[in-house]
Amino acid sequence: MLESLVNPKRDVKGPWKMFFIGLLYASLSLLLAHWLFKGDTVLNQYSGMIVVTFCVMFSLPFMYFIIKNEEKEDENIEGLWEVWKVHSDALYAFMWLFLGFIVAFSFWNIVLENSNLLNAQIETYCAINQPGEIEKCVSQYSFSGRLIDATGSSVREKRLLGILQNNVYVMIFTLLFSLIFGAGAIFVLAWNASVIAAAIGIFSKYKISGIPLGIARYMIHGFPEIAAYFLTALAGGIFGVGFLRHKTKDKRFIHVIENSIMLLFISLIILIIAAIIEVYFTPALF
Repeated sequence: MLESLVNPKRDVKGPWKMFFIGLLYASLSLLLAHWLFKGDTVLNQYSGMIVVTFCVMFSLPFMYFIIKNEEKEDENIEGLWEVWKVHSDALYAFMWLFLGFIVAFSFWNIVLENSNLLNAQIETYCAINQPGEIEKCVSQYSFSGRLIDATGSSVREKRLLGILQNNVYVMIFTLLFSLIFGAGAIFVLAWNASVIAAAIGIFSKYKISGIPLGIARYMIHGFPEIAAYFLTALAGGIFGVGFLRHKTKDKRFIHVIENSIMLLFISLIILIIAAIIEVYFTPALF
């Protein structure tokens, strides 16, 4: 019934509308996981993954519809600027959707006060920053605490390389997901949104008033980073649809391949910029 009420063909026009779609889907995902599994001693332990699974299920029609539309537009364009101009609306739509995910995840995670809702996400975030010291991590990433930031240039360079390595790994993972199943990359993106929401909860000491500052803290470098992943998902999706629609020697399919490579190139450049922002600029502001 929900897919009939929220129709991709009707609601996708106007990228900003996707923010409210993201709010709706993420809110439903958290509320359903909270109401249905809070009393279940087994499934409650996996609430973090269940939340992401619900969010993916809700979002698949939009992902598939947008990717299919983009592949049709991709057949007759050439050049880096034309590729960007044609696909920029889809990117904006994805970004608004992602922001809706983050706001809803952050809000309900704090309001419901269910420590298991984003348990896997909290452990993932803290395992990256302070392996084996989750409690210390929670107290460190707060208003009163500050990120451990080394000022030495050599340490920053190592951190930059480490972040780039991790981001490229996620980019490859996103590409594989989108190639195997065009809209499948939504899992990676919904997961990242939930991890950021968990980090915002830690940063804000689980206070609603701290959500705006938390979003600013993590999205300064997070927005370009996620934009790169969306472009990667788009590249894999349009390649997959193009492969099924055309023969390999078809001129239109050659265009699809070239444009997919251009999107991947743009994604890589954006990831490098995002990593530089995360290492050199974000710590200076927060």
